[in-house]
Amino acid sequence: MSGAGTATLAVIGAGPKAIAVAAKAAELRAMGVDVPDVVVIERSGVGANWQAVGGWTDGQHRLGTSPEKDVGFPYRSTLVPRRNAELDERMTRHSWQAYLIASAQFAEWVDRGRPAPTHSGWSRYLRWVADNVGMTVLADEVVGVDVRDDRWALSTTRQTVQADGLMITGPGQAHRCILPHDPRVLSIAQFWSRAAGRELIAADRVAVIGGGETAASMLNELFRHRVSTITVISPQVTLFTRGEGFFENTLFSDPTDWTSLTLAERRDAFARTDRGVFSARVQDALLADDRIRHLRGRVAHAVARDDRIRLTLSSNRSGEALETVHGFDLVIDGSGADAMWFTPLLRQQARDLLELGLGAPLAGDVLEESIGVDLAVSGVTPKLFLPGLAGLMQGPGFPNLSCLGLLSDRVLGARYPRRADADEITRRTDEHQPVR
Repeated sequence: MSGAGTATLAVIGAGPKAIAVAAKAAELRAMGVDVPDVVVIERSGVGANWQAVGGWTDGQHRLGTSPEKDVGFPYRSTLVPRRNAELDERMTRHSWQAYLIASAQFAEWVDRGRPAPTHSGWSRYLRWVADNVGMTVLADEVVGVDVRDDRWALSTTRQTVQADGLMITGPGQAHRCILPHDPRVLSIAQFWSRAAGRELIAADRVAVIGGGETAASMLNELFRHRVSTITVISPQVTLFTRGEGFFENTLFSDPTDWTSLTLAERRDAFARTDRGVFSARVQDALLADDRIRHLRGRVAHAVARDDRIRLTLSSNRSGEALETVHGFDLVIDGSGADAMWFTPLLRQQARDLLELGLGAPLAGDVLEESIGVDLAVSGVTPKLFLPGLAGLMQGPGFPNLSCLGLLSDRVLGARYPRRADADEITRRTDEHQPVR
């Protein structure tokens, strides 16, 4: 429950961002610092998207980011003058290394050369942190977002949660699909479900839509199945390798100079290091497999015809629009995360509030350019934190795992309107306990 005058921050999704904020809030509270009460609403479980149950992975593929970039990284807190070193020391209790030591895995991990954990291994770390800090998780699903009396009102399947701030996390639904009712077209979730079965996927011509890490993980899995050719469809001119050197990584860990770049320079940096690119590890695997092909274009239309899935691709070449049609036996829609997945949840008053603050109709590019230093939409009260859309304006590490410690600083350092009394969050007694 929220005490008198204590703000409440509601978070949709119990993933790394929620856990990073909850962990730092817990340590700040232990230091006697006034911070919001963090309440996380999660329908599946802590770290669900890193497990097979979330639909985004089978849990067995390797984490693309170094695990040392954990919930406290980069350990440069700025919230408590003259006590930030103490806060950083407290956060090391929730580090990846601390987890390995607590679970008697540290020596083996070092001896094996510090390998990247599997997705399911990363989810076990996240659950360990959530348990350690007593993160409050409501096992429920948000079905509507509204505004009442200058607070967020989140309608779930069983209750209403009121909060002074709202942070929305997660990549959206893994069940999105361009042709949802044809068994020859698989969503991300359907692909991982099929891949986890005992029978290997068998097809002559397979298409994978998408050029990012979501598609890359599926390509890694497809290598072991009985497929003749795999065509990767993406709008890029080729399959680019993600920049992973010191200077590129620094952009993600330390966004100090990011705001001094022009928008064009920032978009160029994204194109080279984050969006629509494969990690070097995946590219090495692609080079070794002669079944891989690439088609440039965006899927404009999909239809089942003549025992095949026909995809119409649109592209722009030499300044002219061009459409081509290609047939496949199996299509996997790996177009990836959707940072705007939450918009159907917005009730009319919430949508009006956002559009009034934005001064424009609600759209992804408008929201991206409105994200302030605190990772919230500028000009909107109550606070709406959208770290998944913060990359363009605040730094490329905020939408992913690259600077969770900085993310928690920005969110917890935001200013909330003072209230004389905080309304209680209505929830059942048994829902006070963290989800296991």
